[in-house]
Amino acid sequence: MKIIVGTLKDKSEELATFLEPRIGTKPEVSGGSIEIDDKSVREGVKPRHVKTYIKRFLYMNGVRKNYRVFVAGKELTLQEIELGEEEEEEKKAPAAKEEAAPEEEKKEAAPEEPEAPEPEGEEAAKEEAPKEKKPKKAAAKKPRSTKKKAAEES
Repeated sequence: MKIIVGTLKDKSEELATFLEPRIGTKPEVSGGSIEIDDKSVREGVKPRHVKTYIKRFLYMNGVRKNYRVFVAGKELTLQEIELGEEEEEEKKAPAAKEEAAPEEEKKEAAPEEPEAPEPEGEEAAKEEAPKEKKPKKAAAKKPRSTKKKAAEES
């Protein structure tokens, strides 16, 4: 079995040590690939299982969203996902729209509402004092009546 790590060459040693207890043998790291001897692999471990182990490794290192793992026979390939310029702009654009939208709403709402005169005296002090909200408690449930009690009450 062969794993082509591609741009993740710097973590290939870590990946090999991560896979070792799971597949039952020490993988050989060479350049941009990891070789696993098929005869020494633990019984029942298939390339599909190794793919899952690799995805778990990527997740633990925080790069799972940036890589895809492809299986073709006995060969696994890690490929970096390249976001196009359009996708990057789409991610930035909704954030910019959300920030701009509340400002526009405030601008539109301000002219429509007439300004109220400021209250004087005690009324102003009452409005400025922060109101404390107490958390609501759930109503106590009534105990269920048993059959005996229901029969006695009748």
